[in-house]
Amino acid sequence: MAKNTNASSKDINDEPFVLTRSFDAPRDLLWKVWTQSEHLGKWFSPKGFKILAARMDFRVGGIYHYGLETPDGKPMWGKWEFREIAAPERIVLIQSFSDENGGLARHPMAPDWPQFMLSTMTFAAQGNKTKFTLTWTPHKATEVERRTFDAGRASMEMGWGGTMEQLIAYLAKLQS
Repeated sequence: MAKNTNASSKDINDEPFVLTRSFDAPRDLLWKVWTQSEHLGKWFSPKGFKILAARMDFRVGGIYHYGLETPDGKPMWGKWEFREIAAPERIVLIQSFSDENGGLARHPMAPDWPQFMLSTMTFAAQGNKTKFTLTWTPHKATEVERRTFDAGRASMEMGWGGTMEQLIAYLAKLQS
């Protein structure tokens, strides 16, 4: 069946992408590995990617700028701009792709991906464990970007799932 290219924007699922995981780590440790560049630089990437560089200015208005190398050797840069920090419970940031110098860029493999993503991370203590929730929503997105985001949910689950697996392994190493 042919795809309806005249569909209205009300046909887009504007629900955020939500990922929740429970970690066998105290909240203070999970907070630390999400907020310190020396930790993020050891685990934060999709599986198969290498971390090239990471620089953190962790404060409201500050930036985390990082570079990754894809499995086929291409560089990919991103940045977070911190909007809200409520230690150790919540971080709100705008995530975007960037160039090596921190300038705004488009997703190198998906040019219609939203240029800005609103990311909210919560850290809920549960005894000696932590419930982590990521809520991801296109920010100031065009209709085309919102459609691309909606169509990419399975890919987001896979990419974030691999990143969470790397975080689990890193936490295990820190706690051994």
